[in-house]
Amino acid sequence: MTMETSVSAERAPTNAAPPRASTADLAPVLERLRAAQRARGTVSYETRVAWLDKLEKMLLRRKDDIARAISQDFGNRSRVETLVAEVVVTVEGIRHTRAHLKEWMTPRKAEVSWLFQPGRAEVIAQPLGVVGIISPWNYPIQLAAAPLADALAAGNGAMLKPSELTPVTSELIRQMIAETFEPDHVTVVTGGPEVGESFSRLPFDHLIFTGSTQVGRLVMRAAAEHLVPVTLELGGKSPALVGRDYALATAATRVVSGKLFNAGQTCIAPDYALVPAERRDEFVAAYQRAVAELYPTVVTNGDYTSIVSERHYARLVAHLDDARAKGARVIEVNPGGETSDRATRKLLPHLVLDATDDMTVMQDELFGPILPVRTYSSIDEAIAYVNDHPRPLALYYFGNDKVETARVIHETTSGGVTVNDVMLHIAQHDMPFGGVGPSGMGAYHGKAGFDALSKLKPVFYQSGINGTGLLRPPFGRMMNVVLKLLLND
Repeated sequence: MTMETSVSAERAPTNAAPPRASTADLAPVLERLRAAQRARGTVSYETRVAWLDKLEKMLLRRKDDIARAISQDFGNRSRVETLVAEVVVTVEGIRHTRAHLKEWMTPRKAEVSWLFQPGRAEVIAQPLGVVGIISPWNYPIQLAAAPLADALAAGNGAMLKPSELTPVTSELIRQMIAETFEPDHVTVVTGGPEVGESFSRLPFDHLIFTGSTQVGRLVMRAAAEHLVPVTLELGGKSPALVGRDYALATAATRVVSGKLFNAGQTCIAPDYALVPAERRDEFVAAYQRAVAELYPTVVTNGDYTSIVSERHYARLVAHLDDARAKGARVIEVNPGGETSDRATRKLLPHLVLDATDDMTVMQDELFGPILPVRTYSSIDEAIAYVNDHPRPLALYYFGNDKVETARVIHETTSGGVTVNDVMLHIAQHDMPFGGVGPSGMGAYHGKAGFDALSKLKPVFYQSGINGTGLLRPPFGRMMNVVLKLLLND
């Protein structure tokens, strides 16, 4: 079976798929979704579970197509990486949501001030309406399906815009959604940057964007035209801080596993390392050994993912050239004695020593298999370095000292933290995932996603017998007594 067959013709969609969208098409599509959402109103728990079931079954049924499509878009994408990151993590998140959905939908009791008792108060979760989702190329299925699961759990309709950088996968997403959901409930529009810009200007009830900080600013500005609330999942330079008391071999292996997963094209990949000055060379040697153990070859290794495009490959080479020109020592980690292959966009892992802040490797999120290694003399210096730079999406600390661990967690600000490993906090479905400042705003996953895509509406029920008559004029002596009690006068 050819890739074209597996992606475009294996199954005929049960619903008519929307055509490739132009900017003029988008407003009518959204209005159709809005009208259907108004007709549905607040949908039942059973209906939402059925939606989640369909999404889960869709991912499991088409998992092989997903792996093939993503690999075709990348040039080579490890099948295991795809199944783990795109299917397993997403399906586990759907199952967590389904298991807790009834609890999240139950009205939440709220405390009533003694002044207004015996009234009753509660908070109800109501669907927002239609959620817009702009998903990126690096994890094209997970970062479309995970926010969609949250939107469905909250009772919403959704409109997705996948990345044009992974066109085969984007077309597969369009087909899978058309096969699975009614077109007036969930739909997909495809196209280039001009469609993405128009998409971000639509009057959604909420907009979720995952991508770069630079584009995130543009999306937020566009959404502001209609005061659309946004969840921005961005990125930044996530540090891996290694404490003096931690085994460097273990730390290096875990940093390598995160840094080279998807060839570093992960928003929460460790972006640079902070290690004790006197242990830098030991860390470098341990990192090289770990690469050799996990990836004895790179160019011919099916487990090693290609850089997604020639433009991104050239960007990474330019980072290395800039670092060399400004005095850094660049180490190519090459256990198999190979040459980076531009034709297949397989870039060998690199370490950058003596990196300084005027180098682009320390300014831009790298999104590739390049790891700058910086040193520190004290934990105070390391914490200060992190805090002197934009707040990262993730921070990783390796150490056994409980006091130092607590200091790093509480004295730095980041979107999330994993201690003694990397990236695993994103797979904990009972915790919110999101950035802070330049690395994003808002959060989703699990209950956080359900709440973000619901209107948490406060409702107060007045009782038949109450004392609020005192609050209405004409105010008499009794009101003055009450005011003295309230004000401790």
